[in-house]
Amino acid sequence: MTSPNGIAPNGIAPNGIAIVDKPAGCTSHDVVAQARKALGTRKIGHSGTLDPDATGVLILGVGKGTRLLRFLGDLPKTYTTEIVFGAETSTLDAAGEVTATHDMSAVTEAQVLEAAAALTGEITQIPPMVSAVKVQGRRLHELAREGKEVERPPRTVTIHHFDLTPTAEPHIWHAEVQCSSGTYIRTLAADLGIALGGGAHIQNLRRTAIGDFTQAHPVDDIQLLPLTAAVAHLETINVSNITDIIHGKVLPRQQLSHTGDGPWAVIDSAGDLLAVYKPHPEKDGLVKPAVVVAN
Repeated sequence: MTSPNGIAPNGIAPNGIAIVDKPAGCTSHDVVAQARKALGTRKIGHSGTLDPDATGVLILGVGKGTRLLRFLGDLPKTYTTEIVFGAETSTLDAAGEVTATHDMSAVTEAQVLEAAAALTGEITQIPPMVSAVKVQGRRLHELAREGKEVERPPRTVTIHHFDLTPTAEPHIWHAEVQCSSGTYIRTLAADLGIALGGGAHIQNLRRTAIGDFTQAHPVDDIQLLPLTAAVAHLETINVSNITDIIHGKVLPRQQLSHTGDGPWAVIDSAGDLLAVYKPHPEKDGLVKPAVVVAN
């Protein structure tokens, strides 16, 4: 049992996930460091890095919850931001230096919406030089700080919706984007500016959701959710005979009553998460644990 802020009594290490509202001006790793102090444990990781200037939903895995972060990485993300047309910057956001300006006063609302629609669905992006993507063993932002620019392989992402609303400032538009994991919102905005015959950058980027996780708390009011929350989007299998599960045994498919392709969250009669199982990659008809949290 944990206290309201998730800290376990009697020195018992806490386990679960926490949905933190990351403030601007700190890294995702800084938030992890703050959470370690708040919860009294070093075993904390995060899923879905946010840039230092970005705010919003950041998922932390605590204790055994760190083993479950892999199942959260592919959840869709939702962001809000402001797209500033007419200026390109070195970082594609307001923190960078202006590298080019464009007169985009003639661009109409219809043109903006049409260009945004063309950037919806499956698209290709080139990661920005200020990203954490590794190329030949080096993170791009490290190379960028050294003044270097390298060729980056494009990646395919999915923009589920790209909604734009004009603001009182003609060159600034409010945007809400729901997208697949790995999407760069700053690149999306820059590509939109190019499509309109000019350039653009973003400001006030905020992640409002990861999957169904929307309720985030400041790190100084951290709330710990149970391990089951991390796998709530997976199909659930309830079992009464837990011995084979907690020992991580490879099992025949028919021993677990399931549908779909997995992975599956295996829950005991008390509603606690025991493990996550997946199809055996080499032996048809068998399933194996992706992770066991019951031990």
